[in-house]
Amino acid sequence: MPNAAFAKPMTLSPELEAVVGAGPLPRSEVTKKLWEYIKKNDLQNPANKRNILADEKLKVLFGKDEVTMFEMTKIVSPHMK
Repeated sequence: MPNAAFAKPMTLSPELEAVVGAGPLPRSEVTKKLWEYIKKNDLQNPANKRNILADEKLKVLFGKDEVTMFEMTKIVSPHMK
């Protein structure tokens, strides 16, 4: 049974909407769209694919130049209500 909280549409911050598009979106969809954005803009660190290199939009969201996949989930959570 899927987790209901995971599927519930969340209100997104303007910083997050700048990357994934207008909400509300469920958490699973936000994660999917973040990865689409990262892949489309070639933002995975070539030396370590688990790290994401922030472009201008992601830098606003992450607050730093590079994050791990695991950090990304934690960092993005406060941008969803």
